[in-house]
Amino acid sequence: MLRICFVCLGNICRSPTAQGVMERLVRERSLEAHLEIESAGTGNWHVGSLPDPRTRRAAKRRGYELVSRAQQFTASSFARFDLVLAADTQNARTLAQLAPDDSARGKIQLLRSFDPASPRGASVPDPYEGGEEGFEEVLEICEAACAGLLDRLIEAAGPSFENLTRLAKVGTLDTW
Repeated sequence: MLRICFVCLGNICRSPTAQGVMERLVRERSLEAHLEIESAGTGNWHVGSLPDPRTRRAAKRRGYELVSRAQQFTASSFARFDLVLAADTQNARTLAQLAPDDSARGKIQLLRSFDPASPRGASVPDPYEGGEEGFEEVLEICEAACAGLLDRLIEAAGPSFENLTRLAKVGTLDTW
């Protein structure tokens, strides 16, 4: 089982959106037995909350139901995940500071690095302070990045998804 965590600041906008998108893609390809998807925030002020209502409305318009509860990503979280995908460079830096060692730091990637149409180092913009259109944009970005991520995982897995789990455990996923 490969475990992936999407991370943003408060875990109520970007990361639960990415989680919902990825969960659907995994279900559509019948890969639930091979991938476990979660999301978290680097901050703790929304722990236990559902995603922001604007996030849920935008997701619902596209057929997603976001029901995860916000949790905080801590240094001990690295032991639970094989791949930690940051929504932006600030959260990637925060995660790197939290990481207990180089192995943990090697698990951190920017989510948009899996979207071939995104510029290098691109972030998922934080829609929290804006209007409804920002939440739609986040959905579009997450759909593209998560599709690219899943394609990359399937390619890396080769003929057996079990290979991917083994690769993650020996640290070869961080060489993408």
